[in-house]
Amino acid sequence: MTAIPWLGPVRYPIGAARYAFDITLGKMFQASPSRSSDVEVPYFKSVSVQWNGIQANQEIRMWAAPSEFRELAVRTGDLLICEGGDVGRAAIYDGPDGFIFEKSVHRARPVNGSDTRYLWYVLRALHGSEWLDVLCNKATIRHLTGEKLGALEIPMPPQEEQRRIADFLGAETARIDALLAKRSQQRDLLKERHLAALADCVSSHQVGSYMHPLAGAVSNQWQIMQLRRVLPAVNVGVVINPSTYFTDDGVPFIHGFNVRSGWIDKNGMKFMSKVSNEKLSRSRLYAGDVLVVRAGAPGRSAVVTDEFEGANCASVLILRKGQRVLPEFLSAFINSPAGRGQVKISQYGAAQEVISAAQTLSFEIPVPDMPEQRRRVSKMNRVVESLNLLSQKINDQVALLTERRQTLITAAVTGQFDVSTASGRNVTDGVTA
Repeated sequence: MTAIPWLGPVRYPIGAARYAFDITLGKMFQASPSRSSDVEVPYFKSVSVQWNGIQANQEIRMWAAPSEFRELAVRTGDLLICEGGDVGRAAIYDGPDGFIFEKSVHRARPVNGSDTRYLWYVLRALHGSEWLDVLCNKATIRHLTGEKLGALEIPMPPQEEQRRIADFLGAETARIDALLAKRSQQRDLLKERHLAALADCVSSHQVGSYMHPLAGAVSNQWQIMQLRRVLPAVNVGVVINPSTYFTDDGVPFIHGFNVRSGWIDKNGMKFMSKVSNEKLSRSRLYAGDVLVVRAGAPGRSAVVTDEFEGANCASVLILRKGQRVLPEFLSAFINSPAGRGQVKISQYGAAQEVISAAQTLSFEIPVPDMPEQRRRVSKMNRVVESLNLLSQKINDQVALLTERRQTLITAAVTGQFDVSTASGRNVTDGVTA
């Protein structure tokens, strides 16, 4: 048994991809005609090519010579492969004639009966490995050139075996994809239940309540107050380029993308020195502060826990802890549909949506007494904790299914088992519907 560095042991003969497929790189974008015979035609670029298909948009057009149109015309059954961007991402075309493709895309056509569906699965196996980083030189902008793609060593089973492998993987991955689609639906339902828990925490459904246009259902015993009346201060995170302060270790530096709805994500979190943190004292954080994302996806909110006491931040508003509103209640309100509604009507900016400290101070929030806030926050936390446990279970199953999908594809294209007798074997073990 031979082996391919990026794929492992292979039961089939090995050869360069160019011996089984005719690989052509697309045309450089042409914005205007260069000769009277040029024609304007729709084309595909790398973003048009997704794993689940090719997006045909007649509005995306460029100019080309008639000879270029004939050479680069895409037809049903062609495999289009991203040369740049998410390199190696590929899809088989099944749509109307009349499209060509630009220089960020390769087209592969079978030679002597090879199956483009089989090559698509080989590319899925390649995409799931780390070999693309080596093949495309991760130190620079990654490109899968025609030379590299043509020279790529792939398993070369007979054409009939390629078809059997493609048929097998089509059926088996469809079963996995159906389960992944269910998990996606379950995630959406959990998000809805999470929003409902937030709304229930900050609104009243008791007899004697009324509908406030911004705050939702509010009890007559609750006060509607602007944030400026219940907060001691609203500060803004670092507004200069924070990267000048970054170090390999030290004080956590929370950026807007680290602030999720109700929690702070450590993934991608940066650090700064203690000296820099002392200089930026206005944006230093204390337990109980409420962070609100200012730009990009304004309005996401989370409470600073003891873990991040003394950290610093950027691209967020810092709502300092006050005496009238519990931080958890305030953050729940901002994340709730009622709070997001106020964010939406307050944000501004064409290139990037932003909310300001002044606008945030004008937000109106329902304020029950402190014992009622504590009761509602406690109830919300119990619900959210149970939802988080369910969410983690779903995430674990998604990871398991995704790993099995990749393993199944790799095993099939390398011939590690006979696809004629392997249908349904252990594909979804340990995953419930």
